[in-house]
Amino acid sequence: MSRHPEVKWAQRVDKLFITVLLPDAKDAKVNLEPDGVFTFSASAGAENHLYELKLDLYDKVNVEESKINIGVRSIFCILEKSEKAWWKKLLRGDSKTPHYVKVDWDKWVDEDEDNGGGVGDLDLGGMDFSKFGDMGGMGGLGGMGGMGGMGGMGGMGGMGGLGGMGGMGGLGDDAMGEDFDDSDDDEQEVSKPGQEEAHKDAGEQEHGVGEGGGASEEKGK
Repeated sequence: MSRHPEVKWAQRVDKLFITVLLPDAKDAKVNLEPDGVFTFSASAGAENHLYELKLDLYDKVNVEESKINIGVRSIFCILEKSEKAWWKKLLRGDSKTPHYVKVDWDKWVDEDEDNGGGVGDLDLGGMDFSKFGDMGGMGGLGGMGGMGGMGGMGGMGGMGGLGGMGGMGGLGDDAMGEDFDDSDDDEQEVSKPGQEEAHKDAGEQEHGVGEGGGASEEKGK
């Protein structure tokens, strides 16, 4: 069984603001018909509960000029009214407004305070909107990825090549663990030739003494 998300609304003489409050909505689908039928469905929550909504708006809307922003915590829609007129209420018919539909006092202004400035008096926080009539236009937002071109500045990361000098730090690696023992062995091996020369000289001296001793014995004979 599906659930109803909380909905907030406000209006201007030419626009209608509808906010569907559903954090982390997945597979959100929003549809708007010219006769004012607004439908929404999405899954949310740890158990992926299905949320559905259908609103029969008070009057007709201009789908082509209406916009939508699907955010992390809510889905915000700016619907363009077909005719500039202040609606007496959000939904058509005489039935009572559902309990999950509430007035958005943060965006509300009274009719006599509406100067026809559209969304100019709202803080939209840099929201990116797509038109209902051209949902594929959302792909146009990907154009912002062009800013990734700034990643070209990452070329400066080439200076990171200096990090190659960090390779010299590899010497530090040699000074650790088993490599440290190898370096000691190398030093010991370097000292061996000198030791061998010293032993060789000592050996030759001993050999010379031995030969001298032999000569003396022959003379004694």
